[in-house]
Amino acid sequence: MIIVPVKEGENIERALKKFKRKFEKTGVIKELRSRQQFNKPSVLKRLKMEHAVYVQKLRATEE
Repeated sequence: MIIVPVKEGENIERALKKFKRKFEKTGVIKELRSRQQFNKPSVLKRLKMEHAVYVQKLRATEE
């Protein structure tokens, strides 16, 4: 359960923004979207490999 302490006189929009940030960091929505459809393990492995190659290329261009 996410708890956001609200200080005396604090703006409700600011407290809501803190809540949204904490909620996003938990990854609940991302998990829910990934569970909506089944992906084969081979597809997941391929996507992970493609992402690793992409990150390596990015890091190589930085240097």
